[in-house]
Amino acid sequence: MKIQLKLVLFLFLLSMVFNSCVTKKELTYLKYSVRTGEDLYSAGDVRGSITPSAYKILPYDNLYIRVITPDPQWSELFNTMPVGAGGAVTEESAGLFGYPVDGDGYIEIPFVGRIQAGGRTLSEIRAELDSAFKGYVTDASITVRLVNNYVSVLGEVRHPGRYRLSKDQVNVLEVLSMAGDMSEFGNRQRIQLIRPSPYGPVIKEFSLSDRSILSSEFYYIMPNDIIYAMPVKGRSFQVNSSVWTLFLTTITSALGVIGFFRTL
Repeated sequence: MKIQLKLVLFLFLLSMVFNSCVTKKELTYLKYSVRTGEDLYSAGDVRGSITPSAYKILPYDNLYIRVITPDPQWSELFNTMPVGAGGAVTEESAGLFGYPVDGDGYIEIPFVGRIQAGGRTLSEIRAELDSAFKGYVTDASITVRLVNNYVSVLGEVRHPGRYRLSKDQVNVLEVLSMAGDMSEFGNRQRIQLIRPSPYGPVIKEFSLSDRSILSSEFYYIMPNDIIYAMPVKGRSFQVNSSVWTLFLTTITSALGVIGFFRTL
């Protein structure tokens, strides 16, 4: 009886060790390609990445619009933020000085009226504003930026949080590096990307071990994307280690008590 209990305990501990181990294969990025069957050590994948289309403004986005004209008086009229104001434009200050896009996709410009922004790129909005301002001033310099230009990274990364995108083309690997890379318990075979769209959130799940992601439309990150790094199975064992410790301690104590009474 005692030998059988020890054998059960040994097998239980052995299964816990194997379940909590993360292999080198599971930690490797871009190791293989499902489409071609190529391995990391083969000739390599020559397919190029898909150049992302420009971000199209969605309802409830926030735009920073700056109009500079030769006449400072006109500049003051068209800008919600004073021309002489210094400092960086943040999402908080844009709540006071920016142009929020309403639910119908429009922004309200002083003296110009409603301008459609939803479904358009920043360059298209700039061209529309340039045409609208020609009725008032000439030689206007117009700057249009997206204020809420962030990506959120959650789950098994070293520094989860919300990060500003500093350039137009940022890929998923760069974003993960901004978050300190995935932890050893991050499941590189199951990454979820949640992308807002006019029809609701779009969820894409992919593997970072598969080089096919390089030619995917989800390789490049869009503003307001959410990346969720899912945990591997071994993570649950680590999180609940105190429970397993208590369980094993109870079994060990029980075996000790049984062994003591069997010697009497």
